[in-house]
Amino acid sequence: MTQFDKLRAMQVLVSVADSGSFTAAGRLLDLSPVMVGRHVAALEALLGARLIQRSTRRQAFTEVGQLYLAECRRVLELVRHAEQLAEGHAASPQGQLRISAPVTLGQCVFAPLLAELLQAHERLRADLHLSDAVVDLIGDGFDAAIRIGPVLNEGLVARPLRPYRLILAASPTYLAGAPALQDPQDLARHRCLNHTVWQQGSAWQAANGQTVHWPGQAVLSANHGDALRRAALAGAGIVLQPEVLLAEDLEAGRLRQVLPGCEPPGRPVHLLYPADRLRLPKLQAFITSSLARWGAAEPPPPRPLGEL
Repeated sequence: MTQFDKLRAMQVLVSVADSGSFTAAGRLLDLSPVMVGRHVAALEALLGARLIQRSTRRQAFTEVGQLYLAECRRVLELVRHAEQLAEGHAASPQGQLRISAPVTLGQCVFAPLLAELLQAHERLRADLHLSDAVVDLIGDGFDAAIRIGPVLNEGLVARPLRPYRLILAASPTYLAGAPALQDPQDLARHRCLNHTVWQQGSAWQAANGQTVHWPGQAVLSANHGDALRRAALAGAGIVLQPEVLLAEDLEAGRLRQVLPGCEPPGRPVHLLYPADRLRLPKLQAFITSSLARWGAAEPPPPRPLGEL
């Protein structure tokens, strides 16, 4: 095992400990569970000791594994610190920029943003991790994370970004043959498309003061927003999805917003990063681009989370 492979295996081991399973660690690192297991097995073969006791129901670090895990964390932190020192002396953004973002917001807003950064800085590389789960920013080696919803006091800097809005929309074809839609109560007479994870039978207080009830029964349910968007484009019914996901279709006229002012309140969005990494040109470039693309016209200065 080369030194580089050993560092990668250490990173995998730490991710297994933090996420709780080979499968979850694989999702974080874009590896299959089998490959995660191979990295762990390679370390065990190198050390001649079992690091993790595995069974069909659970896995637990052995005593040796716990000691080795602590040293892996220390080694990886030293490596990250050395990289930051080198990158901090560079005049322009370079090295690998690791960003965590929610799936829809990440693919619609931050993937194009990173593409523009990469074109502007040829020595910069990017790793965009899309997940709606909350990641351990420092433990998993991310430079920054985009979070939707309330943020915890994790000792990070939080930059408020534009709120995350959901809107109601449908295709012109569907609306042409559907009942009148002038009031939220009319939704009960329409074909609606549900997101199975969070939407079915939900209700909210709209900005206009009305309480909106989303129908409990749907003609189509799916656990992925883009699948619902495509169904709405095909005329299946009314969809309630993020504005960023529907923006191009609305602009092109393929979808039309319905019941404006009756959508749920916008959710807060923050750009989070460790304060000690702000000196890195790659992170500064990402922050500047993020505020320009998704921030307020005059973004407030960064504040520790405890002051939010």
